[in-house]
Amino acid sequence: MVSVIILMHSSKTMRPPTTGHRPTGTPVLLDKARELVDELRALPRAQLAKIMSVSPDLADKTRQQYAEWSTEPDVQAPAAESFVGDIYSGLQVDTFTAAQRRWADAHLRILSGLYGILRPFDGILPYRLEMGYKLPTGNLYQFWGKAIAEQLPASGPIVNLAAAEYSRTVTKHVDPARIVTPKFLTVDEKSGQPKFVTVHAKIARGAFARWLVTTKAKELTAFTEIGYRHAPAHGTEREPAFVCAEFGGKGLSIRLT
Repeated sequence: MVSVIILMHSSKTMRPPTTGHRPTGTPVLLDKARELVDELRALPRAQLAKIMSVSPDLADKTRQQYAEWSTEPDVQAPAAESFVGDIYSGLQVDTFTAAQRRWADAHLRILSGLYGILRPFDGILPYRLEMGYKLPTGNLYQFWGKAIAEQLPASGPIVNLAAAEYSRTVTKHVDPARIVTPKFLTVDEKSGQPKFVTVHAKIARGAFARWLVTTKAKELTAFTEIGYRHAPAHGTEREPAFVCAEFGGKGLSIRLT
């Protein structure tokens, strides 16, 4: 799977830049991000709070983030090290070797409301802009159009580990036959049947991306991390299912400790 592309999505929660790794790239759609920042900076607090469905205090914090937003590399941090959430708990990017970081930079892509599409070590600053938000000038799907999908290779498999809100910026514009969207289920203790558990699935998506980066696996159904096994009866070729009888990723998220 030399040309595989792995899709993840950004998270609402972010950490400020630290003195850790420095960015190694610049977002490819940075000019369009600047357009969004200019629009967001002009919005009053009340309007921003309404658009984002947040409190006045959080709207103020968001406005401050956009006031301080910069494209200067020396104040930025790598994207994959900036996002905080269950999928990033599963990814464990801080443990990647130098070779794994290079492979991830070539194959892993993060979908973002503000930046459009990011390589994992592109430089960014904290922001808040979910793909589902509707701005005064229109929704972000209209804004991004085909621009995100056009940054991907014209052929080759795409492993979609992003939420539907984000992945539709790609799936609407590429051949569906290229896309594989794994799903992750947990056996319910009472019924004994596999069911979708949000926090488990989010961590599993990150763990699946990590597994691809660290093993360069050619057979997706070979995934066996954190207790999961391929379960053909619960999925399809394009939506392979993985089921865990006992979730093995509890220690990866503070929500499950």
